[in-house]
Formats: sequence, structure tokens, C-alpha cells
Amino acid sequence: MLPTTFGCGGFFILALVFYVVLSVRIVKEYERLVVFRLGRLVHHEKGPGITFVWLIIDKAVRISLRTLVMEVPPQDIITRDNVSVKVNAIIYFRVIDPLRAVVEVENFEYATRQLSQTTLRSLLGQAELDELLSERDKLNEQLQTNIETHTNSWGIKVSMVEVKNVDLPVEMQRAMARQAEAEREKRAKIIHAEGEFQASAQLAKAAAVISENPTTLQLRYLQTLAEISAEKNSTIIFPVPIDLFEAFMKK
Repeated sequence: MLPTTFGCGGFFILALVFYVVLSVRIVKEYERLVVFRLGRLVHHEKGPGITFVWLIIDKAVRISLRTLVMEVPPQDIITRDNVSVKVNAIIYFRVIDPLRAVVEVENFEYATRQLSQTTLRSLLGQAELDELLSERDKLNEQLQTNIETHTNSWGIKVSMVEVKNVDLPVEMQRAMARQAEAEREKRAKIIHAEGEFQASAQLAKAAAVISENPTTLQLRYLQTLAEISAEKNSTIIFPVPIDLFEAFMKK
């Protein structure tokens, strides 16, 4: 009877040790375990380090706390000024409450992806094309705020949303190229007109100075001749004042 009793006790101890070993879980620094004990949620996550998840009575869900990067597929969007474009984006998010991420939503990654697509279409559809191209930072902040409003109840923190590409139709690209070319021509004409205006103002000031002392006009004639002769030109045009011919014109 003694050997039989000892054998049963040894088998029980061996089974207990085996059960404890199988219940050991090693949780990394960036992970947490959400444990359900007999179907009920244990109201604190486990980890990091060595923890125990008892076989049969416990079921654990491993959740990563690292930031996840997810690309939102291209979405067909019609802007407020009736331009059809394709827009995709990148969203950065992470789990801040593992318990809610498991209990409140079935698959938080899939839910966040679908919510991002819907929010991208609805929000960018309210913006005009110029806003979509030039005010990316403002739209990114609005997208982040709108998405995070819904994901907070899931224990998800959205840290950043970036609009990645805006694909325009070929016809719209041509129209924008013509618009940009016309804008450049407009600026060139304005700059040229401003230059003419400033030059005329300076010439008016110079004429006022010369009119006060006619000798300065002769000095200017001589300076012009000196400049022409320095270039070794064979033809010299010498300006003659009209005042010399005034007497002949009267006769």
C-alpha cells in the first residue's frame, strides 16, 4: 500500500508541476495580456514579465502597445467644387487601454481602418480642391480629431493622420497647368509695369534737375559721346537741340 500511495502522490506532484509550467506566460515590455477567467474579465491587464494564465479556467488575449501604421486605401472623393479625386492617407495609432480594446470592439484594427476610410471621404468631400492641395496640415488635424473622437471609447489613441497622395484627373491637371501659366504671365506683366512706372518717376526727377541748370544737359551729351567712342563705333549720332533751328523755322 505504501508504494502505491507514494506513486499516486508523486504523479499528482508531477502533474501539478506540469500544470504550473504550462500556465507560465512571458509578456514582452510592449505587450499586455487581457485575461478572461471562466468567461469573466479580470479587471487588470497582466505584464510585462512573467505571469500566470491558468489552463482551462483562463483565456488570454495578447495586445501590443506599440504604434501601428496603417495605410488607408485610395478613396474616390468629390470635393465641394465638384472635382473628382482619389485620396489615400496614413494613420498612426496605438492601444492605450487593452481592456477596452478587447471588450468594446471585436477587431480594433479592422474597425479603425473602416472608420478612417469613412471619415476621409466625408471630411475631404466638404473641402474645395484648393484647400485639399494647400491646407494639408489643417485637414490632417481635422481628420485626427474626428477619428479619435470615436476610437477613444475603444481604448485607441490616434497620434497622427497624414494625407499621402491626391490623384487628379488628366483634364484637371491640364487646366491647372494653364492656370499656373496665366498666373505667371500676369505676374510678369505686373512686374514689368511696375518697372516702367519706377523708371518714369526717376526720369521725371532727372528732367526736373536738368531743367534747373541747362549746362547739365550739355555735360550729359559729352558723357554719351564718351561712352559711344569707347565702344569703337563707326557711326556716331549726335543730338542737336531743337532750339538752334527755332530761328530758321520762324522765317
